[in-house]
Amino acid sequence: MKLGILGGTFDPIHMGHLIIAQEAAVRAALDEVWFIPTGQPWLKSGTRISPSDHRLEMVRRATRCNPGFKVSALEVDRPGPTYTVDTLESLREGAAKGDDLFLILGMDSLETLHRWHRPERLFDLCTLIGVSRPEHGDFDLSSLDKICSGASGQVAIIDGPSIGISGAEVRRRVTEGLPVTYWVPSSVEKYVHEHNLYQEAGLEQ
Repeated sequence: MKLGILGGTFDPIHMGHLIIAQEAAVRAALDEVWFIPTGQPWLKSGTRISPSDHRLEMVRRATRCNPGFKVSALEVDRPGPTYTVDTLESLREGAAKGDDLFLILGMDSLETLHRWHRPERLFDLCTLIGVSRPEHGDFDLSSLDKICSGASGQVAIIDGPSIGISGAEVRRRVTEGLPVTYWVPSSVEKYVHEHNLYQEAGLEQ
């Protein structure tokens, strides 16, 4: 099976995440896309994020109507900092053993891939799918070869739609009492209000 992996804090999950996942599934002929909310994202150490149980439940609600989307609590359940390379290794040894893994990333993440934990190992574990956007159209893929030889040739680039939605903007709107209808699925919007999420400013993107 060709299995796409989309990780993130999902604080909250929004329509941009869902559209990117669907576009990657279609363009790369993926059988499923697994959404994996981060537990303790080490690159955001020291910043405030919502509790993992809220973020996980919002992802579950947002993806429930799409049979090709699945949700994994692998990173939420694992103690300590969240590293993508550990997640991929766990999947290869367990739930996704024998599957072909495709890690879905925005171009902004590809640009900072060298900062990730053991980035060279990623290219042994999966194929990377980079979703391009107009604001990141000039990224030089060959720079990835500094991580490991031939890395740039193991990245599939797909043109994604330009979606001006971010988790930070959704949180700001909620904090200011503005509607987020059509920014997030209705089930997520309802959950945010039911649990009084983002009522105070300060959560990072």
